[in-house]
Amino acid sequence: MKRALQFLFLLFAIPFLAKTQQLPRGSINRKQLVERHTVRVETADTLSSLSVGNGAFAFTTDITGLQTFPEVYSRGVPLGTQSEWGWHSFPNTQHYAFRDALKSYQLNGRDVLYAVQWSGGPPAHHQAADYFRQNLHRLQLGNIGFDIRLRNGAPARITDIRNITQELNMWTGAITSSFMVEGIPVTVSTFCHQQQDAIAVQVRSTLLTQGRLRIRIRLPYPTGTWADMGTHWNEEQKHQSVLTGLSKNCSVIRHTLDTTIYTITTTWTGAATIAAKAPHDYLLTPQHRDHFEFTCAFRSGSQAAPTPSYSETAANNRQQWAQFWKSGGAVDFSGSTDPRAAELERRIILSQYLTKIQCAGNNPPQETGLTYNSWYGKPHMEMHWWHGVHFALWGRTALLEKTLAWYAKAAGGARRIAERQGYRGLRWQKMTDNEGRESPSSVGAFLVWQQPHFIYFSELCYRAYPDIQTLNKYKDLVFATADFMASFPYYDTLQQRYILGKGIIAAQERFKAEETFNPTYELAYWRWGLQVAQRWRARLKLPREKNWDRVLQQLSALPVQGDKYLFTESAADSYTNPEYKTDHPSVFGALGMLPETAGVNKKIMQHTFDWIWNNWSWKDTWGWDFPMTAMTATRLGMPEKAIDALLMPIPTNTYLPNGHNYQDERLTLYLPGNGGLLAAIAMMCAGYDYNTRVLPGIPQNGQWMVKWEGLKKMP
Repeated sequence: MKRALQFLFLLFAIPFLAKTQQLPRGSINRKQLVERHTVRVETADTLSSLSVGNGAFAFTTDITGLQTFPEVYSRGVPLGTQSEWGWHSFPNTQHYAFRDALKSYQLNGRDVLYAVQWSGGPPAHHQAADYFRQNLHRLQLGNIGFDIRLRNGAPARITDIRNITQELNMWTGAITSSFMVEGIPVTVSTFCHQQQDAIAVQVRSTLLTQGRLRIRIRLPYPTGTWADMGTHWNEEQKHQSVLTGLSKNCSVIRHTLDTTIYTITTTWTGAATIAAKAPHDYLLTPQHRDHFEFTCAFRSGSQAAPTPSYSETAANNRQQWAQFWKSGGAVDFSGSTDPRAAELERRIILSQYLTKIQCAGNNPPQETGLTYNSWYGKPHMEMHWWHGVHFALWGRTALLEKTLAWYAKAAGGARRIAERQGYRGLRWQKMTDNEGRESPSSVGAFLVWQQPHFIYFSELCYRAYPDIQTLNKYKDLVFATADFMASFPYYDTLQQRYILGKGIIAAQERFKAEETFNPTYELAYWRWGLQVAQRWRARLKLPREKNWDRVLQQLSALPVQGDKYLFTESAADSYTNPEYKTDHPSVFGALGMLPETAGVNKKIMQHTFDWIWNNWSWKDTWGWDFPMTAMTATRLGMPEKAIDALLMPIPTNTYLPNGHNYQDERLTLYLPGNGGLLAAIAMMCAGYDYNTRVLPGIPQNGQWMVKWEGLKKMP
């Protein structure tokens, strides 16, 4: 009887399981999957801006398919035109030296120099820190919009744009916009070339033949503030733009801002004229046609950029985007009866698109990608985990590897930081730029959780390409990263253990640097990183590094209070201080982002999880906190909680119609949330090392029908 019941259970379970396991490549209709999440916009919603891009350059549009109303959209998702190479510095007229931004801290019995913002001491100190924090800053390269005139000659306002229908087809990379002005229809198609920093546009309307629809190119001046919306038209005298290379169907605008020079090359079909309307303000006027195509290409330096035609760019997009979507992983929730499934699938598809166009260049991205500046446009290297890990987990490791080239460029700066502070190896920068320059920061200078990231990335690359070439490609930086990690902890001779800190700020940025030591997540990450570095030495048939082993053997245990992990050992009031229930619940990273081999006790983490789930101030969190929570829930065997975390109805877990993870009025988009969502979904479907459960992060309640292919396990 018992065997008969077992047989009947398997008979009925197998069909269900077959719908919820990995499928062979090609089993999912990827075009249908992507196109059912085509973005549609029918109102002038400033939070619904749509972007095209190629990973190193992006162009964001309003409802007209161009950047016609930048001032209006500056209050939402701005209409940015940004690139990897477009940077600028204000002249250092006061001759600040970076050493003036350094401050000495007495830590563990010695003086250590950190580059920080601070108001004490001579004014030159904080002025120097402010200057080097602000410079370099990323540029808004230009605004390309329509000049639309009403019948009475007045410029059209956004309220004059009627009957709006706009679509972003992510399978083809096209934004198609249609609207009416005083009853006259306009249709616009917008593309970004996938190998060149160029947009190509097709416009159809009788407004063109009436002279009431022209192309306007404006060049803003950088604000030098924390954010730059690309709408600073003042200070005309501080920069120069010149119209050169003018021919029948081509013009070149050369823009000079102090030592920064770049060009905008515009080509078009048919007869048209281009002329300066005002300083840094140009009008391209089509002649006697109701159909017009043009391309604008951006390039660093004074040379004109090549300009592919509209038809070439459209074909390039169709080929490249189909190739992208057919590569790597896919997840299909069709057939699910949980009402949240369609929304989660939408977030997954749009997050893949957004991270591809904003985060897949040759340098780590800033948190707002290539749309508008946050923190002066500089990347934050602790966020690179959230920007990059998902590419490898979705079977697109090559996109992660592109950004890893930055670490070789930045290694010199990282070594100088370590040497200045008395450590070995490389101390990776936190807030930086393409060349790895350090930016002063009262918080960032003390963060350390970016340090093991390079080892994590390299390990993902080795899992994708397990050969000697991969080992040789990354070994030097892996070992130098580990050298710093082994030299950074302080050895307490009385307690006979290594202590991480003092002099650190945890990923949960709620603890004072001078007092903080042994945060749980960072301790676990330190252990795991040194373990993996030793594994790399073994793969290369090298002897184990004794210094690393000494630290591994005597590194402090993860701090526990009662039946829960402390957020940091130095904060015995982790569970009683209300301030410590805010910001990132980064203790989850110790068993979520990291495996059990990092030294975590699952029973203790379960108690920790339960307390945080019920008591945390979730409204005071960030977009990547929800995927991190989902990953921890998955490893603890709680798939229902994993789904609940990803779809928790909290403002910072909002995903706008365009797919962007909204945080607040200051950060209207936040790409670490998108990347984190993708990393979590990969783990929830494909699992992680030593996992034996099918779909470990998906509830097995009959409401979720999941098809997936091409995803990789998380370590």
